[in-house]
Amino acid sequence: MGPVAVEPKLAIPKGSLVLVTGANGFIASHIVKQLLENGFKVRGTVRNIDRASWLLDFFNTRYGEGSLELVSVPEMADNGAFDEAVEGCAGVIHSATPVMAIQDPNVAVPMVISGAMNALKAATKAGVKRFVLTSSSTAAADPQPNKVFPINPSVWNHDAVKAAWAPPPYEGVQRKLQVYSASKMQSEQAAWEFLKTEKPNLVLNTVLPNMNIGEILSIEHQGYPSTMSWIKALWGGFSEPGEEELRSNPPQYYINVDDNALVHVGALIFEDVKDERLFSFARPYSWNTLLALFRKLYPNKKFIDDIDGVGEDKSIVANERAEEILKRLNGGKGWTSLEESVRPVTDKLAAQS
Repeated sequence: MGPVAVEPKLAIPKGSLVLVTGANGFIASHIVKQLLENGFKVRGTVRNIDRASWLLDFFNTRYGEGSLELVSVPEMADNGAFDEAVEGCAGVIHSATPVMAIQDPNVAVPMVISGAMNALKAATKAGVKRFVLTSSSTAAADPQPNKVFPINPSVWNHDAVKAAWAPPPYEGVQRKLQVYSASKMQSEQAAWEFLKTEKPNLVLNTVLPNMNIGEILSIEHQGYPSTMSWIKALWGGFSEPGEEELRSNPPQYYINVDDNALVHVGALIFEDVKDERLFSFARPYSWNTLLALFRKLYPNKKFIDDIDGVGEDKSIVANERAEEILKRLNGGKGWTSLEESVRPVTDKLAAQS
């Protein structure tokens, strides 16, 4: 008889209330789902409860009345924005980032830093035990096709910050991506600095996801959110958001959105996961990898030709710890394949065409 598997010790017990910020977002809605799947209750912050009320119907129908409650936080950068929302919560997952449309670093970066610090300070004041910050792959490094370089907990994307804060004009897709990267890196660094200087009585972990691909919980209410708009654009042959934006996103790693959500849950609840930067990177892909997959799965549809000169991601990513945490919550299964990740959306797109 083999060794008996030992259940990992939980830092917060099942049944505890967890705050998820920006709960109607693509990643956040999956974090809500995975918390409920794993026996926790969720309070979600949204800008407007009326517009986000579909979340209550969606989750409380599936997981029981009262599984999810919503509170309004119209502006996360306002002082004390999360003070009431955190009351009674054992953990916080701060995933709200409403800046992808802003190209001026003077607006975007302070907004994201303030949002993260407001959530962290509110959690500290309320006696929250665990705090997880959704950072980004770009807080560590931008994709650099065909270059071998490390991505690990000691790596930070100083080049993007320098580019983001360069003098105006503040326009163009590339500038928008640089400002986003800077906002994620500088807000994550501010969180770690707060931990070092203020020594709050909570555990902080950060999760750095790469390109999220997977099921959209409600296309009716979410559309094709965040990076899923890129999948839809590639499917349609560079309809919106357009060729420029896709070409501005070179080969990198994908992560299944549910896998990413489970890494967040593990970072929140497992006692032994402390003060870590976790890399939600599954495997490298490129637009040509996806086009080849589309052609294989939907042989009767015509897709655009491969894109010349895209290269490949050769970075060496320290993603083993994140996958190990995923396996604890996923029955021992590691990263979900690219095909399994993309099909929930492309099957629906194929049914419409």
